Amino acid sequence: MKQIKYFFQFLLIIIFFFFFKILRFRFSSTVSGKIFEIIGPLFRSKNLIHSNIEKAIPNCDYEELNKITKLMWNNYGRIFAEYMFMKEFRFGKLKSQIKIEGQEILDDIKKNNKQVVFVSGHFSNFELMAMHLENSGIRLSAIYRPLNNIFLNKIMERIRKKYICKNQIKKGIGGMKKLISLKKNNYSTALMIDQRVSEGIKSNFFNNEALTTTIPAQLIKKFKIPVVPIFIERINNLNFKITINKPITFSNETSIKNITDELNQILEEMIINKPEQWIWSHNRWK
Repeated sequence: MKQIKYFFQFLLIIIFFFFFKILRFRFSSTVSGKIFEIIGPLFRSKNLIHSNIEKAIPNCDYEELNKITKLMWNNYGRIFAEYMFMKEFRFGKLKSQIKIEGQEILDDIKKNNKQVVFVSGHFSNFELMAMHLENSGIRLSAIYRPLNNIFLNKIMERIRKKYICKNQIKKGIGGMKKLISLKKNNYSTALMIDQRVSEGIKSNFFNNEALTTTIPAQLIKKFKIPVVPIFIERINNLNFKITINKPITFSNETSIKNITDELNQILEEMIINKPEQWIWSHNRWK
């Protein structure tokens, strides 16, 4: 039954993608955002989302909770439509929609053939991070979690490998072997650190313990490399700003737990900066 459900979900999404391609970027992003404002609450509990927001912003009133929730679904919908325009973001006229702050940091990494770990969260259109890094000439691998829907996952993997980052690393043991192989060839790594993971450790996140990936900390310690936090924000709905922060170097004595805790603190600051552009619908503190 699950495979049948996934197949019909796949067909519905393909139909949406077809119309998005016809309607072009600006109209598709806008319409998809509005659609998700309506249908999003049907798939995720409003109480869960509000509870998550209140963990991060304790004094948030009901009106503000609803505003953040609505804008979150709008952003979610825009991302959905924007997958059909990744080619234009990478190679075409939509490149001009993306402004970069801190490009000199990437230029230095490329020029000196440095190896780093790039980290961010699911902000704005998060796919633009790995895309821009690879476009900047960074030797890169990107860690991702495959979709549960096997039919849709094939399409998403094709889009990611073709337009976002050709070296896509699946989470898991097999993916880690490939990741280590690329690291030995001086490849940097990009990943999102804001999802709950069963193989992580409990780390403080907005004053609550949350299972958090230790992959960045492990890579930092194993290869003695710095971490570069990146923040992606949506500007006026259709434009983006990617902020490249200065590399952070940890001493050899710093524990995996302490590195993970510090990265979570950096993530907190990003979320508070633009709470409406983070995905609150995940049960992050389960």
